[in-house]
Amino acid sequence: MASEQVTQKAIRGGEFIIRESEASEVFIPEEFSEEQLMIAQTCTDFLKAEIWPRLDELDSAKSPELITALMDKAGELGLLGIAVPEEYGGFGMSFNTSMLVTERTGAGHSFSVALSAHTGIGTLPIVYYGNEAQKSKYLPRLASGEWKSAYCLTEPDSGSDANSGKTRAVLSADGGHYVINGQKMWITNGGFADLFIVFAKIADENGKPDKNLSAFIVEKTFGGITMNEPEHKMGIKGSDTRQIFFNDCHVPVENLLSERGNGFKIAVNILNIGRIKLAAAALGGAKKVLDEAIGYANERKQFGVSIASFGAIKYKIAEMAARIFASESAAYRAGQDIDNLIETLKASGVPDAEAKLKALEEFAIECAVMKVHGSEVLDYVADEGVQIYGGMGYSADAPMDRAYRDSRINRIFEGTNEINRLLTVDMLLKRAMKGQLDLMGPALAVSKEILSIPNFGAEEEEGLFAAEKKIIRNLKKAVLMVSGAAVQKFMASLSDEQEVIMDIADMGIEVYVAESVLLRVEKLTGKLGADAVQIQRDMARLYIYEAVERVGKSGKSAITSFAETDELRVMLMGLKRFTKADPVNLKNLRRKIAEYFINENQYLLPGR
Repeated sequence: MASEQVTQKAIRGGEFIIRESEASEVFIPEEFSEEQLMIAQTCTDFLKAEIWPRLDELDSAKSPELITALMDKAGELGLLGIAVPEEYGGFGMSFNTSMLVTERTGAGHSFSVALSAHTGIGTLPIVYYGNEAQKSKYLPRLASGEWKSAYCLTEPDSGSDANSGKTRAVLSADGGHYVINGQKMWITNGGFADLFIVFAKIADENGKPDKNLSAFIVEKTFGGITMNEPEHKMGIKGSDTRQIFFNDCHVPVENLLSERGNGFKIAVNILNIGRIKLAAAALGGAKKVLDEAIGYANERKQFGVSIASFGAIKYKIAEMAARIFASESAAYRAGQDIDNLIETLKASGVPDAEAKLKALEEFAIECAVMKVHGSEVLDYVADEGVQIYGGMGYSADAPMDRAYRDSRINRIFEGTNEINRLLTVDMLLKRAMKGQLDLMGPALAVSKEILSIPNFGAEEEEGLFAAEKKIIRNLKKAVLMVSGAAVQKFMASLSDEQEVIMDIADMGIEVYVAESVLLRVEKLTGKLGADAVQIQRDMARLYIYEAVERVGKSGKSAITSFAETDELRVMLMGLKRFTKADPVNLKNLRRKIAEYFINENQYLLPGR
């Protein structure tokens, strides 16, 4: 699939801020092949048969036997080996296929957490960094589900600052083992894992630790591993989360993963995967919530009519649908960009695992963007789902209770959303300083533009999406204006201005998602015609026009944080110019969107 989608002019990670993409360059979910859709349907059928009927049982389980049995069944269906190369017992599917599987299984609540931890952070470090012996020994067992895995990075005093971990590994006197001592916490699958990816700093004979972490493949049978009882959590109660203690755990030297001191790089790159996969999982959860909310709104009667007929409920359904549609557009656009670069690198002779790592590193910005957006869309949808259910939404006997509680962790998983916002801007600026992205040229051009007199007599573009394309171009200018001014104002101390950085990140996130949904609808229109995609276009227009408001709000917050007097006045004028859009009857847009899905009684797009 990926080879068919190679772009005409490959885009670089983060380049969306300064480059206008064409619809022909992006992948849209409507282009998934029959094979990919069959795999996705297998996931949905599995949830219907095995997971959804057992959600209460999973959440109340006192031991991990049920979730391990369900993981075994998922293994029998091949769902644990989607991203594992064929030569090691997996299917070796494309990155976007693994994203699709993650989305569909993302509606599985606690089970999806266990599944994602195993197939993602518990398996992929070996896929990408393991040597041939390690891959041959462990990957077939992980792909089949014979062995379950966990990822041990976080410690009581090292969360976001992962490289500050205190777990130590010391080479034994005979040189045959590393002896690991330390404590890990919040370890998903910890209670039943057969294999742990453990991060520790190797210390010399004097006890001085390395600067950077190393990574180890640790079998449970090595001994010296104990754990607390499962954590009592707000949500995802059915996932097994533990503190793990390593007490003189002897790990053979051949189980060092990659090279000494390379653990932090492994952790960062695996988190890139986890971030964008989390966005996909959030999509699956959000779609399930919206389906249930629409169904309930149709069934629930007040004042003698279905509450789905009320404008306030239509508002919520339309907003939920539009945000899901937009986030989905951006997630699979980014996923295919990763696939395309993998294929390009492999064609140039780069080995498969190295190509995948380089591609994920290249699009780390987009991975962080999607982690934030996807998790916050799910939070919004779950919250509004509770509201549509009303009093029943607050009852533990109705589905919104679990959806609401389970959604909350996603803004913390895989690096908090605050960390990811800071990283988004930090990575952009670092790439600019290295000459990998030309941000300064476009930013200077924008700064000159805001001092010029607008050309009110200029001819407007024509075309079905001309107005929306102009909006996206201007929103990019707003990001460049604010970020360029912030860099000039604070220089090296910008990292201390986290509020400003997060405002800029929010502007960039909205630009990426708004552009993605526009490109999706434009491409779909070219394939099917405008009449066939009217609902999709309405959702895109709703999202884009609201993105203008969100970019304007974040931009104003940032500007007023550091600009004064004439600079403040000029920048606010520029922001107003770049966040200008012709008025749209958003009420009518929302009603059209909502009524379509209310009639379908689910979130089901035309032609799907």
